[in-house]
Amino acid sequence: MLAERIGGTIVNADASQVYADLRVLSARPSPPEEARAPHRLFGHVDAAVAHNAAAWAAEAKTAIAAVHAAGGTPILVGGTGLYIRTLLDGIAPVPEIDPAVRADVRSLPTDHAYAALERADPAAARRLRASDTSRILRALEVVRATGRPLADWQTECVGGIADTVRLTPALLIPDAAWLAARIDARFTAMLDQGAVEEVDALVARGLDPALPAMRAIGVAEIAAWRAGTLARDAMITRAQAASRRYAKRQRTWFRHQPPADWPRLSQPYDDFGGIVDSLLLGTGLTR
Repeated sequence: MLAERIGGTIVNADASQVYADLRVLSARPSPPEEARAPHRLFGHVDAAVAHNAAAWAAEAKTAIAAVHAAGGTPILVGGTGLYIRTLLDGIAPVPEIDPAVRADVRSLPTDHAYAALERADPAAARRLRASDTSRILRALEVVRATGRPLADWQTECVGGIADTVRLTPALLIPDAAWLAARIDARFTAMLDQGAVEEVDALVARGLDPALPAMRAIGVAEIAAWRAGTLARDAMITRAQAASRRYAKRQRTWFRHQPPADWPRLSQPYDDFGGIVDSLLLGTGLTR
């Protein structure tokens, strides 16, 4: 493990792996893996909390500063691009949304909200898929509450750390077919490793299904199977397909959103360790 060799601390940048309730379904490191090197921001949030990029970025800045202060090297790992971008580039200083405005917007069906966004912020509507509920509602509540489109606020991002730290980035973008096969195999393995029990425990709590933890891939599918409204084979097929779609979106994001000079590594997974080592040569981080 790279962290063992360089005295590193692994800092989570995955939106689902923050939740204590989702060790299996989020593929968090196992306890033996976590024992090999310090880990931060894994499983520290309760599923009842609507964690978000701004909260995570604040936590990550604190964790990274603490690792640096102790003379260590933080290793940021995870596939949530928005989280990484928020940490590095900062966040738009959007004021708190009036609760009445938020409640009104969130009560709208997605198609009605999208139509309203087309009128209030047509540029945002053109950028978003008509089915992208969370982003449509966010854009609409911002323009209604502040009178300014969200894109305007995003030109004023503040609080990023990109200019204050030295980065050694590596974007791992494996072969799509290889990754799809691993995704399918991993989900079926999860069912025998505790994923069903995780979902049963979440359902028993009666949490709001709109919470991020409840929308994690696999939760709704397993819950429907356990409730008898979805056959087991259909549950597996649906969850695997959702995971593959998400992986496709991640691949697209990491190919095009980060700076062009960040290395994109597409070699087989077993070669990544040596490639990452080569990127670290000359930085003083390898041992």
